[in-house]
Amino acid sequence: MHNKHAWVVRTDEGLKREVRVIKSGGSWRFQSKRADEVCWSYYDEPPLQDLEEFREILFRKYQRRRAAYEDVQWAERELARQRDRLSDPGK
Repeated sequence: MHNKHAWVVRTDEGLKREVRVIKSGGSWRFQSKRADEVCWSYYDEPPLQDLEEFREILFRKYQRRRAAYEDVQWAERELARQRDRLSDPGK
């Protein structure tokens, strides 16, 4: 069963950028597309800003019983891992 989350943000240039996150088979897949692009961009390592927004969306859905707490925990672990990696690039 798929677990889908999507949201739209505006870039600094004023363009809409849609971000989708899909959980399938126990792994998460991040993708995004700007309004002026034809194809979706897929990420092995999602941008930190997208991951932060994803964690907030998951937490709000969890409060309404629309998402599992394990998914919120995964997002928090992933955020911590990325922040550690960015703060210490030698790792």
